[in-house]
Amino acid sequence: MTKSAQHNTTPQYPTLFRRFAAWFYDALVVAAILMLAGGIAMALIALLLHFDILDISGHEDVSAYLTLHPLASSIYTGYLAAVIIGFYTYFWTHGGQTLGMRAWKLKLQNKDGSSLTTTQALIRATTSAFGLGNFMAFNTKRRALQDVMAECEMIVTKDIR
Repeated sequence: MTKSAQHNTTPQYPTLFRRFAAWFYDALVVAAILMLAGGIAMALIALLLHFDILDISGHEDVSAYLTLHPLASSIYTGYLAAVIIGFYTYFWTHGGQTLGMRAWKLKLQNKDGSSLTTTQALIRATTSAFGLGNFMAFNTKRRALQDVMAECEMIVTKDIR
């Protein structure tokens, strides 16, 4: 079968198992990225403490400061959320696949096969409910809540050899 014939075939939509397998794989990658992001935040705090720009008195350590101080905890939580959303937005808009999706041969795209826009990726990220939106993927095209809201589709890719 030629490449042009493959593009004219009806796309195959992923099962719920396949979606969650890719989600779990990506969760491991995101955990590693969050560890790195946390380390960067700790290094920044250490620099601010070293130059006496920041005072964390009243808190046992930097970790307590970042989790208990009202302003610091809000900034830190927002920073970590931005890292997660940035990860997914980047991969969904650049090739339509995260590392987990690539491993499980899944791809996000518009109905015409084009890549998602940044707006679509942000809508998808905010409506995914941390992956729980996938439970809606029992409809005809197995579209999850986030796919419907972002007006995109997830397909199973084929090996082209």
